[in-house]
Amino acid sequence: MVGKLFELREKQTSVKIEFVAGVTTFLTMAYIIFVNPTILSSTGMDKDALIAVTCIATAIATLIVGAFAKAPIAMAPGMGLNAFFAYLVVSGKMDWQTALGVVFLSGLFFLILTLLGLRKRIVQAIPASLISAIAVGIGLFITFIGLKNLGIVVKDENTFVSAGPLTLTVLIGLFGLLVMIFFEMKKITGGLIIGILASTALAAVFKKIEMPQQFISLHLNIQAISFQLNILGALKWGFFGSIFTLMFIDMFDSVGTLVACCHQANMVDENNRIKGLDRLLGIDAVATMIGAVLGTSTTTSYIESAAGIEQGGRTGLTSIVTGVLFLLALLFVPIVGIVPEYATAPALIMVGLFMMKEVKKIDFANLEEAFPAFIIMVMIALSYSISTGLAFGFISFALIKIVSGKAREIRAAMWIIAILSILFLTLDRLPGMIEYLKSLM
Repeated sequence: MVGKLFELREKQTSVKIEFVAGVTTFLTMAYIIFVNPTILSSTGMDKDALIAVTCIATAIATLIVGAFAKAPIAMAPGMGLNAFFAYLVVSGKMDWQTALGVVFLSGLFFLILTLLGLRKRIVQAIPASLISAIAVGIGLFITFIGLKNLGIVVKDENTFVSAGPLTLTVLIGLFGLLVMIFFEMKKITGGLIIGILASTALAAVFKKIEMPQQFISLHLNIQAISFQLNILGALKWGFFGSIFTLMFIDMFDSVGTLVACCHQANMVDENNRIKGLDRLLGIDAVATMIGAVLGTSTTTSYIESAAGIEQGGRTGLTSIVTGVLFLLALLFVPIVGIVPEYATAPALIMVGLFMMKEVKKIDFANLEEAFPAFIIMVMIALSYSISTGLAFGFISFALIKIVSGKAREIRAAMWIIAILSILFLTLDRLPGMIEYLKSLM
């Protein structure tokens, strides 16, 4: 019955493969259970409630994806988006209840754009070379995150980043990486999760992780933050810039992630268009609204889904497994917490490696597409932001077409993308630009 429901045979997968893929995705993104509450609690929100809400919001969104979109994509409160949410409150612009209202409205407008078909047209207007560049750029981005989490790349005051020392935790992580490489070379399914578990076990042997005092947590009270959003308070003209910024970041983060992951999972038709894209985009928007009601920041598609897809995940069963594990994590947060960051970091590095193969599809002989593709790849990684990298790439694509006298080749949706990209890059930076211009006068 499960096989027929998720078309496992048609997609050349099995319950075992989908289960391993779902567990892998869960382990690579389980950090959100701890990181999201840490960031959002700086606004004065209750941290215990945030832990529970993070699990619940992630589980609901991911289960909806699995059941209705039947795609191996996980959704959770977005990193960067949660930091922007915290900034709105900590900076004194609004209280956290109003900030949740801003999140809800950004999701609502996002849903309207989806229902009008604008988001789908935006994705379909992106040239093939740029789509491949998005995958490569995100691959570099998550590789950089993996290297940073592992401790191989560290902050440097003079050169921004440099190679870190070979500490015991780094060596433990590298051991897990070698395990993953070995399993991938032997074409054995489950290499990423086995590598994560191997590193965690080795960390326990060397006493680099502390076993929890209790294995089951019953802190499930979410009343302190749930259903507290202030939508009317967010409907002030001065807050529309924040609503737009959240909507733009979510739109291009999710578009970039879905493009990369869906192509990796072969969820494309004969015209290289993503199957069920409208449904995925709609769920993304609805998930943001649900998350705001529950009490968390913008929910979006997670690039860590690529880890599960690389393990063979091809259907919604992968997402079902991931979603159920997040529900179970409500009870077993202490156990999930013992998996160290440096144990999951190698999985991100491996996924980055797998996504680099898309570089072969970029037409470097055609500079009109090669340069924007190059900018996307570089800026996603170096700006530490998918949406910023895409914005720079889309603007450069439009400018090059205009300069070369081929403006008519730019689709209407691509013009909209370029204009939105310019607004995104300038709105938040406008006050600083004005101050700079004043200093020159």
